[in-house]
This record gives sequence, structure tokens and C-alpha cells, in this order.
Amino acid sequence: MAEPLTDWQARLLQRNQLPRHYLASAQKWFNPIASLVAEHQKSASRSWLLAVNGSQGSGKSTLCDYLQQVLAEEYGLHSVVLSLDDFYMTAPQRRQLAIDVHPLLATRGVPGTHDMGLLSRTLDKLLSGEPVSVPRFDKSADDRFPPSAWQHVERPVQIVLLEGWCLGAAAQPVEALAEPVNELEAQEDADGIWRNYVNAALSEQFSPLYRRCDEWLMLQAPSFECVYGWRLEQEHKLAAQRSGAGVMSDAEVARFVSHYQRLTEHCLRYLPARVNHLLKLDAQREITAYIAAPGVHP
Repeated sequence: MAEPLTDWQARLLQRNQLPRHYLASAQKWFNPIASLVAEHQKSASRSWLLAVNGSQGSGKSTLCDYLQQVLAEEYGLHSVVLSLDDFYMTAPQRRQLAIDVHPLLATRGVPGTHDMGLLSRTLDKLLSGEPVSVPRFDKSADDRFPPSAWQHVERPVQIVLLEGWCLGAAAQPVEALAEPVNELEAQEDADGIWRNYVNAALSEQFSPLYRRCDEWLMLQAPSFECVYGWRLEQEHKLAAQRSGAGVMSDAEVARFVSHYQRLTEHCLRYLPARVNHLLKLDAQREITAYIAAPGVHP
């Protein structure tokens, strides 16, 4: 007979709509990582920043939710989860960017569409133990929630879990940008202005963020084709919950994900050798292996 669930386990499964057997896998793969992160934070005697990379639909948000609970319940550590998605520029800001630089920048997602100043200021306060309001982004409205709906963090945190689909992506050599990787780039960015702008944002805006990260974890998808399937699955679940409001069609999902293809494939090639914790996934998002290494940070 299975052991009864603790309150936090039951809430986690309900919150993320997960089957009970998720816990067995999480305990096997994630608990040792939580133990190491707790040990590193204790040795450092300061707030610790763990960066988590995972392509769309890979399960990084659920992983961070689980780690947050384990760090609290088993190690007494207060942590906060930040999503890079919550730091997108507002819709008006992106519309202006689309006018000033390139129309594709109206679509949220790629580097260059985030408010990195807001992220930096938020991290400053979290890592120094000051109270802070953490922004939240409403994907159904494609805009930031008003400040009244932000998360208010009042007490000091020992660990910040920062997750994002392109977190850790490095700027590519300019010559690598010459050839389009898909129809979107070929037809809507024929002159390469958009992808060069994104590449410059990685170098200028993301590199300083990477230097702040203490430890890196990656959920490695098998391929970009799997990522597209996972993202389509997410949208279908969203459609069932929202009855069509703010939900994309399959064709719209395909176009949306095309914005992410170049950097997703780049991360899948580049990042595995540069992280401290690598979790390899199969097409069903089951973890097949864990590789621990000191990592050469992005």
C-alpha cells in the first residue's frame, strides 16, 4: 500500500494536475539536486541563485515548484521561483519595438522582448534580502498583470530559482545567422534584422545575468520536434480550461514556436556540456538520465 501523501505533496499534485506516480520520479531525480543546492547555499552563507533551462513544455515550472517545496520542508530554506516569462515587456512596449526595429519583436519570447532592467532590480532585492514585488505576466492577455496582482515577497530568501526557456543561451557567431532555420525566418526576416537583434540582446543583456547565477540545471529535450508537440499539447489543455478565450489554433502555435526554434536548437547543442545538473528527457518527458558536472557556465 502506498504511503499517504503529505499536505504539500497533495497540493503540488493538484496545483500542477499531476498523477501520483510523478512523486516517485521526482524523489528519485530531484531530491538529490535539492540536497546539493541546499549544501551549496549553506557553504556560501548567502542567497543562492539556481538557473534552470528547459524548452517549452519540458516541465521546468513543475520542477521548480517541487524543488521549492522540498527545500522548505526538508531543509527549512525559503526560496522564490522566478520565471523569465514574467519579465516580458508590456504589449505597448513590444508594439513600439516592432515599429522601431522589426515587426517580429511584437511577439513575446525571444531575447530582446524582456525587461531585463526590471529582472535585475528584482534579483538585487531578492538576493540582498529586501522585500520586493515580483511581476506576473498574463499570457492570455499577452501583457503584464497590474502591480496589484504581483507576488509580494516580504521575508529574506535563501534560494532563488530562476527558470526560462532561453536561459543560458549564448550569442551565436554572426556567420551562423546568415541562413534561416525555418520558413518564418526565410519569409519574415529575410534580411536577418530580427535574428541579429535577438543575438545582440543575448550578448549585451543576458551575459550580465548569467554571471550572477551560481548554479545551472537543464532539462534536455530530445529534439525541437518534441518541443513543438509539447507546446501543442499545452495549448490544447489551455483550450479545455478557457473555452477558447486567448487560445491559439494549431497553425498559430506552429508559427509561434517558429520564433523559438533557432535558440531552442542552439541550447540543445550548446548547453548540456555547460551545466552543473543535466536531466535528459525522452519524447514522453520522462527523465532517462542525470549527469552531474562542475560545468563551464554559459
